[in-house]
Amino acid sequence: MTKQLETGFVFVLTNPGSESALKMEVKIAGLEWRPGYQRRGFVTFKAPDDVFDAEALTVPLACARRICLSLGKHGTAEAAEAAIVEQLGGEALIHHARFAERRMSGVSGKAAERIGEWIGTVVELSPDEFWAGVHQHEPFLSPHPAGDPGLVMAERSPSRAWLKLEEAVRFFGIDFGKKDIVVEVGASPGGVVLALLDRGASVIGVDPAKMADVVLEKAVASREEAPSDRAWFWHCRKPAALVGKKDLGQGVTWFMSDMNQSPEVVLKECARVKKMAPTLRGALLTLKLTDLSDVQRKDEWFQALSGMGFGTIRLQQFSAHHREFALLGMK
Repeated sequence: MTKQLETGFVFVLTNPGSESALKMEVKIAGLEWRPGYQRRGFVTFKAPDDVFDAEALTVPLACARRICLSLGKHGTAEAAEAAIVEQLGGEALIHHARFAERRMSGVSGKAAERIGEWIGTVVELSPDEFWAGVHQHEPFLSPHPAGDPGLVMAERSPSRAWLKLEEAVRFFGIDFGKKDIVVEVGASPGGVVLALLDRGASVIGVDPAKMADVVLEKAVASREEAPSDRAWFWHCRKPAALVGKKDLGQGVTWFMSDMNQSPEVVLKECARVKKMAPTLRGALLTLKLTDLSDVQRKDEWFQALSGMGFGTIRLQQFSAHHREFALLGMK
Protein backbone atom coordinates (compact mmCIF):
# COMPACT_ATOMS: atom_id res chain seq x y z
CA MET A 1 0.00 0.00 0.00
CA THR A 2 1.58 3.25 -1.14
CA LYS A 3 -0.43 5.70 0.92
CA GLN A 4 -1.94 5.92 4.36
CA LEU A 5 -5.43 4.50 4.32
CA GLU A 6 -8.22 6.39 6.05
CA THR A 7 -11.90 5.47 6.19
CA GLY A 8 -14.98 6.69 7.98
CA PHE A 9 -15.94 3.28 9.37
CA VAL A 10 -14.49 0.13 10.84
CA PHE A 11 -16.22 -3.20 11.02
CA VAL A 12 -15.59 -5.74 13.75
CA LEU A 13 -16.05 -9.51 13.56
CA THR A 14 -17.16 -11.06 16.83
CA ASN A 15 -18.75 -14.24 18.12
CA PRO A 16 -22.51 -14.21 17.43
CA GLY A 17 -24.16 -13.18 20.68
CA SER A 18 -21.25 -10.95 21.74
CA GLU A 19 -22.35 -7.86 19.80
CA SER A 20 -23.74 -5.99 22.83
CA ALA A 21 -20.69 -6.88 24.95
CA LEU A 22 -18.46 -5.59 22.16
CA LYS A 23 -20.28 -2.25 22.04
CA MET A 24 -20.08 -1.97 25.83
CA GLU A 25 -16.34 -2.70 25.68
CA VAL A 26 -15.89 0.08 23.11
CA LYS A 27 -17.83 2.48 25.34
CA ILE A 28 -15.91 1.77 28.56
CA ALA A 29 -12.65 2.13 26.62
CA GLY A 30 -13.66 5.75 25.96
CA LEU A 31 -13.26 5.36 22.20
CA GLU A 32 -16.38 7.34 21.22
CA TRP A 33 -16.90 5.07 18.25
CA ARG A 34 -20.54 5.31 17.15
CA PRO A 35 -22.23 1.93 16.54
CA GLY A 36 -23.80 1.62 13.12
CA TYR A 37 -24.96 -1.29 11.00
CA GLN A 38 -25.10 -4.65 12.78
CA ARG A 39 -25.68 -8.28 11.89
CA ARG A 40 -24.95 -11.45 13.85
CA GLY A 41 -21.19 -11.56 14.41
CA PHE A 42 -20.67 -8.25 12.57
CA VAL A 43 -20.79 -4.66 13.89
CA THR A 44 -19.78 -1.41 12.17
CA PHE A 45 -18.63 1.75 13.97
CA LYS A 46 -18.38 5.31 12.68
CA ALA A 47 -15.36 7.39 13.60
CA PRO A 48 -16.09 10.26 16.02
CA ASP A 49 -14.19 12.67 13.73
CA ASP A 50 -15.18 10.87 10.51
CA VAL A 51 -11.68 9.40 10.04
CA PHE A 52 -10.29 6.02 11.09
CA ASP A 53 -6.69 5.13 10.31
CA ALA A 54 -4.42 2.18 11.14
CA GLU A 55 -4.27 3.19 14.82
CA ALA A 56 -7.90 2.06 15.25
CA LEU A 57 -6.84 -1.47 14.37
CA THR A 58 -4.58 -1.81 17.41
CA VAL A 59 -7.25 -1.21 20.08
CA PRO A 60 -7.27 -4.29 22.37
CA LEU A 61 -10.94 -5.29 22.35
CA ALA A 62 -11.47 -8.73 23.88
CA CYS A 63 -14.71 -9.33 21.96
CA ALA A 64 -13.12 -8.47 18.60
CA ARG A 65 -11.84 -11.37 16.55
CA ARG A 66 -10.96 -8.94 13.77
CA ILE A 67 -11.09 -5.14 13.37
CA CYS A 68 -10.97 -3.88 9.78
CA LEU A 69 -10.99 -0.47 8.16
CA SER A 70 -14.19 -0.73 6.17
CA LEU A 71 -14.21 -0.35 2.38
CA GLY A 72 -17.98 -0.63 2.27
CA LYS A 73 -20.75 -3.03 1.28
CA HIS A 74 -20.84 -4.77 -2.09
CA GLY A 75 -23.23 -7.02 -3.99
CA THR A 76 -20.71 -9.70 -4.91
CA ALA A 77 -17.51 -11.18 -3.56
CA GLU A 78 -15.72 -10.10 -6.74
CA ALA A 79 -16.70 -6.46 -6.19
CA ALA A 80 -15.51 -6.61 -2.57
CA GLU A 81 -12.19 -8.13 -3.68
CA ALA A 82 -11.79 -5.38 -6.29
CA ALA A 83 -12.19 -2.71 -3.60
CA ILE A 84 -9.40 -4.36 -1.59
CA VAL A 85 -7.10 -4.70 -4.60
CA GLU A 86 -7.62 -1.02 -5.40
CA GLN A 87 -6.25 -0.14 -1.96
CA LEU A 88 -3.61 -2.84 -1.40
CA GLY A 89 -2.58 -3.89 -4.90
CA GLY A 90 -2.97 -7.08 -6.87
CA GLU A 91 -0.58 -9.15 -4.73
CA ALA A 92 -2.48 -8.57 -1.50
CA LEU A 93 -3.43 -11.47 0.73
CA ILE A 94 -7.22 -11.64 0.94
CA HIS A 95 -9.13 -13.57 3.59
CA HIS A 96 -12.73 -14.69 3.14
CA ALA A 97 -15.22 -15.03 6.00
CA ARG A 98 -18.86 -16.06 6.14
CA PHE A 99 -21.66 -16.00 8.67
CA ALA A 100 -23.42 -19.35 8.39
CA GLU A 101 -24.82 -21.99 10.72
CA ARG A 102 -24.93 -19.43 13.54
CA ARG A 103 -21.20 -18.75 13.56
CA MET A 104 -18.69 -16.43 11.92
CA SER A 105 -16.20 -18.69 10.15
CA GLY A 106 -13.06 -18.25 8.15
CA VAL A 107 -13.61 -19.67 4.67
CA SER A 108 -10.36 -19.26 2.75
CA GLY A 109 -7.04 -17.45 2.66
CA LYS A 110 -3.64 -18.47 3.95
CA ALA A 111 -2.49 -17.42 7.39
CA ALA A 112 -0.66 -14.10 7.69
CA GLU A 113 3.08 -14.43 8.31
CA ARG A 114 4.64 -10.97 8.37
CA ILE A 115 4.10 -8.43 11.14
CA GLY A 116 2.89 -5.19 9.60
CA GLU A 117 1.50 -6.91 6.48
CA TRP A 118 -1.73 -5.43 5.17
CA ILE A 119 -4.46 -8.02 4.60
CA GLY A 120 -7.89 -7.78 3.01
CA THR A 121 -11.04 -9.43 4.37
CA VAL A 122 -14.23 -10.16 2.44
CA VAL A 123 -17.16 -10.95 4.74
CA GLU A 124 -20.21 -12.70 3.30
CA LEU A 125 -23.30 -11.94 5.39
CA SER A 126 -25.81 -13.17 2.80
CA PRO A 127 -25.71 -14.30 -0.86
CA ASP A 128 -25.92 -10.69 -2.03
CA GLU A 129 -24.20 -8.83 0.84
CA PHE A 130 -20.41 -8.70 1.03
CA TRP A 131 -18.26 -6.31 3.04
CA ALA A 132 -14.68 -5.42 2.23
CA GLY A 133 -12.10 -4.35 4.78
CA VAL A 134 -8.37 -4.26 5.48
CA HIS A 135 -6.20 -4.69 8.56
CA GLN A 136 -2.54 -5.02 9.50
CA HIS A 137 -1.17 -8.20 11.01
CA GLU A 138 0.25 -7.61 14.50
CA PRO A 139 1.36 -9.66 17.52
CA PHE A 140 -1.56 -11.03 19.59
CA LEU A 141 -3.74 -11.03 16.48
CA SER A 142 -4.96 -14.21 14.86
CA PRO A 143 -3.27 -14.76 11.47
CA HIS A 144 -6.27 -16.76 10.23
CA PRO A 145 -9.32 -15.58 8.26
CA ALA A 146 -11.91 -14.07 10.61
CA GLY A 147 -9.71 -15.06 13.54
CA ASP A 148 -10.82 -18.66 12.97
CA PRO A 149 -7.97 -21.22 12.88
CA GLY A 150 -10.33 -23.87 11.54
CA LEU A 151 -9.38 -26.37 14.22
CA VAL A 152 -11.06 -29.75 14.28
CA MET A 153 -11.16 -31.41 17.68
CA ALA A 154 -8.98 -34.49 17.96
CA GLU A 155 -11.11 -37.63 17.95
CA ARG A 156 -9.34 -38.88 21.07
CA SER A 157 -10.10 -35.70 23.03
CA PRO A 158 -12.66 -36.14 25.82
CA SER A 159 -13.90 -32.52 25.72
CA ARG A 160 -14.08 -29.24 23.79
CA ALA A 161 -11.55 -27.77 26.20
CA TRP A 162 -8.95 -29.20 23.79
CA LEU A 163 -10.10 -26.70 21.15
CA LYS A 164 -9.90 -23.75 23.55
CA LEU A 165 -6.35 -24.62 24.60
CA GLU A 166 -5.14 -25.21 21.06
CA GLU A 167 -6.61 -21.92 19.82
CA ALA A 168 -5.11 -20.01 22.77
CA VAL A 169 -1.67 -21.52 22.19
CA ARG A 170 -1.71 -20.45 18.55
CA PHE A 171 -3.10 -16.98 19.23
CA PHE A 172 -0.80 -16.08 22.11
CA GLY A 173 2.24 -17.86 20.68
CA ILE A 174 2.81 -20.03 23.76
CA ASP A 175 5.48 -22.69 23.35
CA PHE A 176 4.88 -25.55 25.77
CA GLY A 177 7.53 -28.24 26.06
CA LYS A 178 9.20 -30.87 28.18
CA LYS A 179 10.46 -28.34 30.72
CA ASP A 180 6.92 -27.24 31.59
CA ILE A 181 4.81 -28.48 34.48
CA VAL A 182 1.26 -27.16 34.26
CA VAL A 183 -1.27 -27.07 37.08
CA GLU A 184 -4.80 -27.18 35.73
CA VAL A 185 -7.75 -26.81 38.07
CA GLY A 186 -11.08 -28.08 36.79
CA ALA A 187 -9.18 -30.63 34.72
CA SER A 188 -11.86 -33.33 34.25
CA PRO A 189 -12.42 -35.01 31.86
CA GLY A 190 -9.09 -33.99 30.33
CA GLY A 191 -9.30 -32.05 27.05
CA VAL A 192 -6.67 -29.49 28.09
CA VAL A 193 -4.55 -32.17 29.75
CA LEU A 194 -4.44 -34.18 26.53
CA ALA A 195 -3.41 -31.17 24.45
CA LEU A 196 -0.61 -30.32 26.89
CA LEU A 197 0.67 -33.89 27.11
CA ASP A 198 0.75 -34.10 23.32
CA ARG A 199 2.88 -30.94 23.33
CA GLY A 200 5.36 -32.55 25.72
CA ALA A 201 4.34 -30.74 28.92
CA SER A 202 3.61 -32.51 32.19
CA VAL A 203 0.34 -31.80 33.98
CA ILE A 204 -1.01 -31.81 37.53
CA GLY A 205 -4.76 -32.10 37.03
CA VAL A 206 -6.75 -30.81 40.00
CA ASP A 207 -10.31 -32.13 40.06
CA PRO A 208 -12.25 -34.55 42.31
CA ALA A 209 -14.03 -35.94 39.23
CA LYS A 210 -12.80 -38.79 37.05
CA MET A 211 -10.36 -38.29 34.19
CA ALA A 212 -10.64 -39.86 30.74
CA ASP A 213 -8.67 -43.03 30.04
CA VAL A 214 -6.74 -41.31 27.25
CA VAL A 215 -4.94 -39.05 29.75
CA LEU A 216 -4.59 -41.74 32.40
CA GLU A 217 -2.31 -43.58 29.97
CA LYS A 218 0.44 -41.19 31.12
CA ALA A 219 -0.60 -41.05 34.77
CA VAL A 220 1.82 -41.51 37.67
CA ALA A 221 0.80 -42.87 41.06
CA SER A 222 2.01 -39.84 43.02
CA ARG A 223 3.63 -36.45 42.52
CA GLU A 224 6.86 -37.78 44.05
CA GLU A 225 7.07 -40.55 41.43
CA ALA A 226 6.93 -38.21 38.43
CA PRO A 227 9.67 -39.12 35.92
CA SER A 228 12.14 -36.63 34.49
CA ASP A 229 12.49 -38.15 31.02
CA ARG A 230 8.92 -37.96 29.69
CA ALA A 231 5.66 -36.05 29.96
CA TRP A 232 3.46 -37.27 32.79
CA PHE A 233 0.05 -36.66 34.34
CA TRP A 234 -0.80 -36.71 38.03
CA HIS A 235 -4.43 -36.58 39.11
CA CYS A 236 -4.78 -34.52 42.28
CA ARG A 237 -8.29 -35.53 43.32
CA LYS A 238 -9.03 -32.56 45.54
CA PRO A 239 -11.07 -29.37 45.32
CA ALA A 240 -8.82 -26.53 44.18
CA ALA A 241 -9.04 -24.77 47.56
CA LEU A 242 -7.48 -27.79 49.33
CA VAL A 243 -4.41 -28.09 47.12
CA GLY A 244 -1.18 -27.50 49.04
CA LYS A 245 2.46 -26.89 48.26
CA LYS A 246 3.29 -30.58 48.61
CA ASP A 247 0.74 -31.40 45.90
CA LEU A 248 2.46 -29.04 43.48
CA GLY A 249 6.04 -30.10 44.12
CA GLN A 250 8.88 -28.26 42.42
CA GLY A 251 9.18 -26.63 39.02
CA VAL A 252 5.59 -25.60 38.24
CA THR A 253 5.69 -23.17 35.29
CA TRP A 254 2.03 -22.55 34.34
CA PHE A 255 -1.35 -22.28 36.05
CA MET A 256 -4.54 -22.98 34.10
CA SER A 257 -8.19 -23.08 35.03
CA ASP A 258 -11.32 -24.34 33.32
CA MET A 259 -13.45 -24.25 36.48
CA ASN A 260 -17.15 -23.42 36.40
CA GLN A 261 -16.56 -20.66 38.91
CA SER A 262 -16.69 -16.87 38.91
CA PRO A 263 -13.66 -14.90 37.70
CA GLU A 264 -13.03 -13.85 41.31
CA VAL A 265 -12.71 -17.45 42.48
CA VAL A 266 -10.49 -18.39 39.53
CA LEU A 267 -8.17 -15.43 40.14
CA LYS A 268 -8.06 -16.18 43.86
CA GLU A 269 -6.89 -19.74 43.15
CA CYS A 270 -4.34 -18.43 40.66
CA ALA A 271 -2.90 -16.07 43.29
CA ARG A 272 -2.75 -18.90 45.84
CA VAL A 273 -0.85 -21.19 43.46
CA LYS A 274 1.46 -18.32 42.51
CA LYS A 275 2.51 -17.98 46.15
CA MET A 276 3.21 -21.71 46.43
CA ALA A 277 5.03 -21.94 43.08
CA PRO A 278 7.70 -19.22 42.71
CA THR A 279 8.78 -20.70 39.34
CA LEU A 280 5.39 -19.89 37.79
CA ARG A 281 5.88 -17.89 34.58
CA GLY A 282 2.39 -17.83 33.13
CA ALA A 283 -1.34 -18.20 33.74
CA LEU A 284 -4.05 -19.03 31.20
CA LEU A 285 -7.55 -18.80 32.63
CA THR A 286 -10.88 -19.60 31.00
CA LEU A 287 -13.33 -17.11 32.47
CA LYS A 288 -16.90 -18.36 32.20
CA LEU A 289 -19.38 -15.50 32.39
CA THR A 290 -23.07 -15.72 33.16
CA ASP A 291 -23.48 -12.33 31.49
CA LEU A 292 -21.09 -11.31 28.70
CA SER A 293 -21.48 -7.67 29.75
CA ASP A 294 -19.19 -8.55 32.68
CA VAL A 295 -16.35 -7.97 30.22
CA GLN A 296 -16.58 -4.37 31.45
CA ARG A 297 -14.77 -5.60 34.58
CA LYS A 298 -11.65 -6.60 32.67
CA ASP A 299 -9.58 -3.83 34.30
CA GLU A 300 -10.19 -5.54 37.67
CA TRP A 301 -8.96 -8.84 36.26
CA PHE A 302 -5.90 -7.17 34.75
CA GLN A 303 -5.07 -5.51 38.07
CA ALA A 304 -5.33 -8.87 39.84
CA LEU A 305 -2.84 -10.48 37.45
CA SER A 306 -0.57 -7.45 37.59
CA GLY A 307 -0.53 -7.76 41.38
CA MET A 308 0.76 -11.31 40.96
CA GLY A 309 3.76 -10.04 39.00
CA PHE A 310 2.56 -10.68 35.44
CA GLY A 311 3.63 -8.03 32.95
CA THR A 312 2.02 -9.19 29.71
CA ILE A 313 -1.75 -9.43 30.18
CA ARG A 314 -4.41 -9.99 27.53
CA LEU A 315 -8.09 -10.92 27.39
CA GLN A 316 -9.53 -12.50 24.27
CA GLN A 317 -12.67 -14.29 23.16
CA PHE A 318 -11.85 -17.06 20.67
CA SER A 319 -13.91 -18.69 17.95
CA ALA A 320 -14.12 -21.83 20.15
CA HIS A 321 -15.69 -19.86 23.00
CA HIS A 322 -19.35 -19.36 23.81
CA ARG A 323 -19.87 -17.33 27.00
CA GLU A 324 -16.17 -17.44 27.82
CA PHE A 325 -12.93 -15.49 27.54
CA ALA A 326 -9.29 -16.48 27.76
CA LEU A 327 -7.30 -14.37 30.23
CA LEU A 328 -3.52 -14.56 29.82
CA GLY A 329 -0.80 -13.42 32.21
CA MET A 330 2.90 -13.89 31.44
CA LYS A 331 6.06 -12.64 33.06
